[in-house]
Amino acid sequence: MSRCVKAGLSVAALAAGLLAASGSAEAYTVYVTNEKGNSVSVIDTSTLTVTGTWKVGRRPRGVTTSKDGKELFVCASDDDRIDVLDTASGKVVRSLRSGPDPEQFILAPEGNPLYVANEDDSQVTVLDIEKNKILAEVPVGVEPEGMGLSPDGKVLVNTSETTNMAHFIDTKTFQVIDNVLVDARPRFAEFTADGKFLWVSAEVGGTVSVIDVATRRVVKKISFKIPSVNDEAIQPVGIRITKDGAKAFVALGPANRVAVIDAKTYEVEKYLPVGQRVWQLAFTPDQKLLFSTNGTSNDVSVIDVEAGKVVKSIPVGLLPWGVAVSPQ
Repeated sequence: MSRCVKAGLSVAALAAGLLAASGSAEAYTVYVTNEKGNSVSVIDTSTLTVTGTWKVGRRPRGVTTSKDGKELFVCASDDDRIDVLDTASGKVVRSLRSGPDPEQFILAPEGNPLYVANEDDSQVTVLDIEKNKILAEVPVGVEPEGMGLSPDGKVLVNTSETTNMAHFIDTKTFQVIDNVLVDARPRFAEFTADGKFLWVSAEVGGTVSVIDVATRRVVKKISFKIPSVNDEAIQPVGIRITKDGAKAFVALGPANRVAVIDAKTYEVEKYLPVGQRVWQLAFTPDQKLLFSTNGTSNDVSVIDVEAGKVVKSIPVGLLPWGVAVSPQ
């Protein structure tokens, strides 16, 4: 048997062992945008290896899939467009109007429209992806980035980095219905599965604000303290919350950690060491694995959710930023 075959078997055996340890029987595809590489790295969760690299527009950041997983949407920020890729071929099949400098976006629960944060012109663009038609442009604060959507699709939230607010938008009228002040430089917004609470990360403020959606009041601010890590390096960005509302995971930027939080008590349980400048997070649909993009170490960390530990690091492209997982 050749060395290459033996090495291939070793990698496959390692991946199988990791998946067995996590109890995961499903195989999914993970898509990672490489901001400096102008590409998307494709990871197979059955082997935990990169199986392809797809070229896209300049400075890709936000990424999501269509409901059926057949299309991949990528914010090509420096090209002021959204690239749409066929996930079977890895080819860009069309581009969508996005408004200037799209950074993050979120798809409506029914699969259309797409809500896009336009960082350069302080607005959210509502885009019909089937007709490639802009339905509305909603003025928000300065440097909009984070995009959250209530489970029923009725309330959209955008965070503006410079205005330090979470803007609540009615998805029927496309009007801002409230503005909630949070700490400095909010980067991400995540609703709980029951729609009752919204978590917003503040990169410079170093906190996560938990907002009661009914009253639109901040009911808790979660702060972080890591031994031997300067407070200035603790910069919360990506957030993911389990469907059962038990656990939350927060990427802490240059602290090179992912915080594991009891989402009921809001207490930090542990910090998981990952790669350098951890940015965004994504679960597999069964929520057995969580993937983090680590920008300056050019890799992705794989977290076993139930065990609460990092099980593998996967090299990807230059400056990995966004991450999405196939829905099936």
